[in-house]
Amino acid sequence: MVGLPCSGKTTLARKLEKKHSALRLTPDEWHLRLFGNDFGENMTESDEAMHDARHDAVETLMWDVAARVLVLGNDVILDFGCWGRSQRDEFRFRAKELGADFKIHFVDISEEVLFKRLETRNIQKPDGTFFIPKAKLKEWVQIFEPPSSEELE
Repeated sequence: MVGLPCSGKTTLARKLEKKHSALRLTPDEWHLRLFGNDFGENMTESDEAMHDARHDAVETLMWDVAARVLVLGNDVILDFGCWGRSQRDEFRFRAKELGADFKIHFVDISEEVLFKRLETRNIQKPDGTFFIPKAKLKEWVQIFEPPSSEELE
């Protein structure tokens, strides 16, 4: 899955999970169960660094699970966001090493819709999601690298 928070990645991942009887791995769900809600307003740099380290550990563990499931011949949906080309290339390479196919599902929506969804999400606080400050999403919009047409083929 490729896209920013609030773009609809997890919603699509859940549909694909059912359609293909695949294992869906969504880091926010695991992170919240393991560490609680450690992200939000008024975070210090240290708080954010701790959150990011925990999130990286969750994604590393999830890849280990995904690799085993792929070797067993089953489909896996990595609901990681994969914001950068280098991260997508790395997962493509890892899948190829395991003999598995790799496909990107890119959820692309306008910034206007993205920020409206963020506002709703932050008010409703659905299970398995973090509160995301609007300023943080604005930062992420600037660093996000949408997949090229060749990546989507």
